[in-house]
Amino acid sequence: MGARAGARPGRPVGAVTRGTTNPNRLRRMDRWIAAELAPALRRADPAPVAVDLGYGAAPWTAVELHGRLAAVRADVRVVGIEIEPERVAAAQRHARPPALTFRRGGFEVPLDSGRPLLIRAANVLRQYDEDQVADAWALLRGRLAPDGLLVEGTCDEIGRRQVWVALDRGGPRTVTFAARLGGLERPSDLAERLPKALIHRNVPGEPVHAFLRDLDRAWAAAAPYADFGARQRWIATARAVAADWPLVGGRDRWRLGELTVRWEAVAPGNTR
Repeated sequence: MGARAGARPGRPVGAVTRGTTNPNRLRRMDRWIAAELAPALRRADPAPVAVDLGYGAAPWTAVELHGRLAAVRADVRVVGIEIEPERVAAAQRHARPPALTFRRGGFEVPLDSGRPLLIRAANVLRQYDEDQVADAWALLRGRLAPDGLLVEGTCDEIGRRQVWVALDRGGPRTVTFAARLGGLERPSDLAERLPKALIHRNVPGEPVHAFLRDLDRAWAAAAPYADFGARQRWIATARAVAADWPLVGGRDRWRLGELTVRWEAVAPGNTR
């Protein structure tokens, strides 16, 4: 990727992010990760390692990620990685080695040994150009353990709306849309949180635009369910959309305000 050009040996790959962060901002993403990765976390030997890449000006997201994954696998280790040395230094008072540590680095994902089962990169690629995304994904996927997962996406400042792509070593697998349903006027409100690979593709003729259009139509048709609450309306919306789009998961995930679709259905350049 462009950030690698001219990089010196030992120099982190990437650019410093804005660093904006808030406690509990990534709870929806973490909840999905803990469920999706649970089998791999439990069977990992030795203890699995997860990376919070670009955690920002404060280490809250790394601290919370450890707590949520430790509920599945008690000896999981989380490494928070940041390019900015001052952010790494400030995070050290929250470290609890070996369970939770912080170090300087970038897309090269420097670890003392082994490969991570998870790399979470939230609100990191937002500042990059769209044509840099594929290279960034390739670098990160190349660092994963054989059954590892890269989760890359974007959320608002307090985590009410989030969209992320899940990738394994072979490439992107799914896109997940997640929201606090009580404050959602229409599903396409999530468009502003699309990951960099998709946000500029929300235009007529692109599949992600068609997907959001169909979500809005199903949401409008499900308006009578609003009398039973926003959750029931969302479930009815997902059930309707599943007739035409390859959704992953079912009611148990939908009731949490999530909806996951296979990547190939919304990938840029596909026709719909």
